[in-house]
Amino acid sequence: MPSAVPSVFGPIAPDAAGAPLYRVVKRSLLRAIEDGRYPAGGALPSETELARAFGVSVGTLRHAVDELVAEHILVRRQGRGTYVALHNADRFLFQFFHVERSDGLREGPQVELVSFDRVRIDEDAAQALGLRAGDPAIQIDNRLLLQGRAVIHDRLILPALLFKGLTEKRFRERTSTIYHLYQTEFGISVTRAQERGRAMAADRTTARILGLAPGVPVMQVRRTALTFGDKPVEYRISTINTVHHEYVQLLSRST
Repeated sequence: MPSAVPSVFGPIAPDAAGAPLYRVVKRSLLRAIEDGRYPAGGALPSETELARAFGVSVGTLRHAVDELVAEHILVRRQGRGTYVALHNADRFLFQFFHVERSDGLREGPQVELVSFDRVRIDEDAAQALGLRAGDPAIQIDNRLLLQGRAVIHDRLILPALLFKGLTEKRFRERTSTIYHLYQTEFGISVTRAQERGRAMAADRTTARILGLAPGVPVMQVRRTALTFGDKPVEYRISTINTVHHEYVQLLSRST
């Protein structure tokens, strides 16, 4: 059953009319989700209940919910209601994993932990995460296998203050995706990511992890994962062996 409407939701004040009503509703729903009043996987009240609480039409409420669904913050389940989106393998593959075999086969990678270290963050990662060089961080190196081939070297840099209590054992023994771990154990929901790609030569670390000769051409994608309010929570460097695999991104255009 959907949970009751929190008392913090009330009719939208007249002075909020400077912005479209659905955007005011959307911001209020986002704050409730970010504050944990609706946890990941939890159900929202019905659209009728929410619309009544906000003092808006069901159409206005639905417009706000539609945008949150499009942004993968919420998910609708046929005949059951609307829920806060939970990170799982399907969502990771659809929204955040863009490498597939050259013939179009896309499937989830097998992830092997190579190293887990506590480090002082370097200048590039600090800039991406809004930190200062030298701040404490956690650095994780993973090898990702596709169809039995080592294809991707992922290096994750996490702000230590955001991930207090994260240990190698806890990371290794997670039951689902890395983003699911962030969400369920640290209350950090990755909502979207910014990426930049470039061609480069494999360095010695990547060559060793992927079984390549140093200097061979590879693709590198630098990703900053963002949570609510576009706050950066993870900096990831993915180095991809593109001999048999490609980076594929589906672009959509608003109408």
